[in-house]
Amino acid sequence: MGFSLVPIALMVLALIIAIYRAIYSDLAGHPSNFSHIMESVAGYGLGGSSVALFSRVGGGIFTKAADVGADLVGKIEHDLPEDSPKNPATVADNVGDNVGDIAGMGADLFGSFAESTCAALTVAATCPEFLNASDPDNLGSYLYYPLLISAFGIASSFITTFFATSIMHVKKNDQIEKTLKYQLIISTIILTPVLYGVALLGLPEVFHMDGSFFDENYPIHGWACTISGLWGGLIIGWFTEIMTSHSYKPVREIANACHTSTATNIIYGLALGYMSTVVPVLCIGVSAYMSHKFLGMFGIALAALGMLSNLCIGLAIDAYGPISDNAGGIAEMAKLGEHIRHRTDALDAAGNTTAAIGKGFAIGSAALVSLSLYGAFVTRAHRLHKLHPDYNNLLDSDIMDPLIFTGLLFGAMLPYVFSAFTMRSVGLAAMQMVNLKKNEFLKIFLKVEEVRRQLHSNPKIKTGEEDPDYKACVRISTQASLKEMIAPGVLVIFH
Repeated sequence: MGFSLVPIALMVLALIIAIYRAIYSDLAGHPSNFSHIMESVAGYGLGGSSVALFSRVGGGIFTKAADVGADLVGKIEHDLPEDSPKNPATVADNVGDNVGDIAGMGADLFGSFAESTCAALTVAATCPEFLNASDPDNLGSYLYYPLLISAFGIASSFITTFFATSIMHVKKNDQIEKTLKYQLIISTIILTPVLYGVALLGLPEVFHMDGSFFDENYPIHGWACTISGLWGGLIIGWFTEIMTSHSYKPVREIANACHTSTATNIIYGLALGYMSTVVPVLCIGVSAYMSHKFLGMFGIALAALGMLSNLCIGLAIDAYGPISDNAGGIAEMAKLGEHIRHRTDALDAAGNTTAAIGKGFAIGSAALVSLSLYGAFVTRAHRLHKLHPDYNNLLDSDIMDPLIFTGLLFGAMLPYVFSAFTMRSVGLAAMQMVNLKKNEFLKIFLKVEEVRRQLHSNPKIKTGEEDPDYKACVRISTQASLKEMIAPGVLVIFH
């Protein structure tokens, strides 16, 4: 997955730039017009984010609907084992792992990759030295520096995989998680000197960037920005593992809280969850501050690219959990034996922790990407103001302005409204499961009743004489996930 998504994304972006330069060759022949071409290319990132919205949230609704339906009825009411072929929701559950945790996460990180690269291109196009105007044969050649970061990241990640496949052989269950974690560490160490070489290769010897603390900038400044994002991502991933792995104290403390009551478990879990935000926010803040000092808003975009430079490895260890989970489901449905299921469960347990690491990368890179996109807008606004001094309104961003302050409040509210839309189904369904006298079953949990109906109405399913209707569960989850995406999608796109 890692070596498919990232190269394809990079190849398509490079192809779009080449097509735009060919179509608008008259514009491309004038250095001052490169910024307009790169602004058009920025649509690539917007398209990636739009698709990621539906893949991530819609896929999440699908997989949770399938998972809840399989567990509530099959495991709790009828004492069926995990992924039993007698459970009608088993196939939907396995499909949900792919839809939500594979396609959804892939689309999410693709959106971050596309947006950060487009933001860096948009800001870089405002720098005269990046256009290399003195050399007509290589006009705009330095603009490809953001793409070089990702290209060399693919090569470094490819080298990293040999440590897992040829050197770090897993012989015990407790070695699985370490091997996956070491992939992230090794790729970060390899990329540190590689990105320095990329900076020397892809950046001008001396250049000037708006918002930089220095009068003149050098390739080492670009390297420092990418490194701050790269190592910040590693720290976020490492801390995420500490907060989610059973090998460390936080998870064990939550488990011990279960001995008292459910309430103490929930309270303790929420407390640790809130505390877990401290280190990632500090890493993102330090990385953003350092990068802005070095290269202004362009530096923040480079920090986001640096965090995503080993995205191939990040996607691989993130997809490891759902793949192992599906392998366990196939082993159970194919009746391959307890020893096979024991192995797949060990792989799945390690994969759950590494999947959390991938989510940490997604959140961290998204924060830097949002800053870099805002920076691209501000940089272009300043450049436009220099060319057209009458456009003062573009620079008027005083937080004390009533309209801007109101907009900030609305912006802070939207994530909660978005979450409310997606969580509302859960609350309605929970109420309905308490009062089973109602005949109308709401939204995504229609499938819970479908599983219950099949297992209660046809005893031959439990004895294995007949197969349940797997398609009905898949159909209900699919329809519900698409329907539930309407309100959140409208909120995000049209707000």
